[in-house]
Amino acid sequence: MITLTKEDGPADLDGVTHLSIGVSWDPTAGSSGGVLGKLRRKSGTDLDLIAVALQGGDPVRLAGLDSLDPMGNGSLLHSGDNQTGHGDGDDETVTVEFARLPSAITAIVFVAAAYKKGSAFQKARNISFKVYDATGGSTQQVADIWPSLLSQDNGCAVAKAVRVGGSWKLEVINETGKIKQGDEHALMRFAVSK
Repeated sequence: MITLTKEDGPADLDGVTHLSIGVSWDPTAGSSGGVLGKLRRKSGTDLDLIAVALQGGDPVRLAGLDSLDPMGNGSLLHSGDNQTGHGDGDDETVTVEFARLPSAITAIVFVAAAYKKGSAFQKARNISFKVYDATGGSTQQVADIWPSLLSQDNGCAVAKAVRVGGSWKLEVINETGKIKQGDEHALMRFAVSK
């Protein structure tokens, strides 16, 4: 298993027909102990994995939140909203089938955000992103992307799949920023800026 970083540069996705990005996190009570801490751990925190499909520099589709199949053909699929971080494995996943994406789509930006009010990265721990080669129906993890947990921000642009001629490349962005919670346009502007 390798850990991808920005410094690695774009990775060729030759031979990869299906790419999945998954996010997982554990709920934390922060510095609260006792009954209050136990209640916070039980309720968890809601992080969201969102994929923003771009046509040039313009966001045209969004997978995540309440849109699980924004292309309507299964080429960009979201697994659904996990609102607590409880459970094993990935809490949310986005899968891209490159051959079925419309030719006008030039890039897909994967963003993790504490998008809903009351959510925060500080209320989650062990946040990790996993990259899978899902070609042929397999779920083979090929890499990890680990964001810094020191950020006070509520958004992280994780990675970007970019169309280069007839093939795709994946580059790690791993940049944080502030996104106005509940504002879908702010979320899309954040993705486009990366």
